[in-house]
Amino acid sequence: MASATTLFSSNPMFSTDHHSLSPSPTDPKSFTGLCKPFHSRVPTSIPFFHCRRPRFFVRATVIKWRCPKQTLPPKCDTGFQKKLLYLESIGIDSFSLIENHPMLITTSLADIKSTVEYITSMDFTAIEFRRMVGMCPEILTTQVSDIIPVFTFLHREVHVHGSDIKRVINRRPRLLVCSVSKQLRPTLYFLQSIGIEEVNKHTDLLSCSVEEKFMPRIDCFENIGFSRRDATSMFQRFPPLFCYSIKNNLEPKYSYFVVEMGRDLKELKEFPQYFSFSLENRIKPRHKKCVEMGVCFPLPALLKTSEARFQSRLDVCVNSSTPLKTSPLWCAGCDVYDV
Repeated sequence: MASATTLFSSNPMFSTDHHSLSPSPTDPKSFTGLCKPFHSRVPTSIPFFHCRRPRFFVRATVIKWRCPKQTLPPKCDTGFQKKLLYLESIGIDSFSLIENHPMLITTSLADIKSTVEYITSMDFTAIEFRRMVGMCPEILTTQVSDIIPVFTFLHREVHVHGSDIKRVINRRPRLLVCSVSKQLRPTLYFLQSIGIEEVNKHTDLLSCSVEEKFMPRIDCFENIGFSRRDATSMFQRFPPLFCYSIKNNLEPKYSYFVVEMGRDLKELKEFPQYFSFSLENRIKPRHKKCVEMGVCFPLPALLKTSEARFQSRLDVCVNSSTPLKTSPLWCAGCDVYDV
């Protein structure tokens, strides 16, 4: 089926017998319902034989089909209909899926069924499976022979307990479409090389690229003044740091920490979890309250406590003698600084 059909106005020079606006009898009803035609008048200049003049214009009505990204199946045959019906039968919006992952069009129904049956046999509910496919449509076009090694890798090499496999996949379905040899295992080795021993607690990182995601963030911390060793130790101490955006998270929070809070980089090294807190909703409001009251808490006490406990500690400090930041008692292990 062509993506656009041009219908010329009645003229003996242009036959229109081969054009039809009615859907093909083999088109799925849902397909024709989704595809809504709209018309546009397009003037087309056609020269009369070899003469430059006179020129005449033929008005052409161009009908385009509004489908996801103009993606149409090569041929809406019975096999394609069966594929759509099967996806609908397991609760998956087929056209939304095709929009996000056009490769589904050329994947055989047998392969799709095989993948669905294998994954659901691993104790995933229908709701969980639909959610996984919604997050990662590529799952449906991945061969079972490529999925099995992922489960084996997670269990044997990452040491994910069998009872936790389901939770790990539900949290990061993209793991199922990653190559063990090209993606998962190299990332595992990198994380272990920087001292992250319990990778089974951070399995979502395994689907990330070392070159495109991990290294730029380590380089970012080096550029702002940390040594490579210190920067690496921060990621070792707090692996989720790898997932934060440099532009939208690391840079603005670092800038506020240095410029507005006037703190030392050593504090960030010891508490990299600072970057996990909201700048607008947690860091700024609490810092401003401390400044107004003339109090300076260590980062954990400033950010990790609940709002009620933070206010309580703030009141205690205001109504008592509080050590200055420059005092050796500032980091003393008294109750006010306990988290």
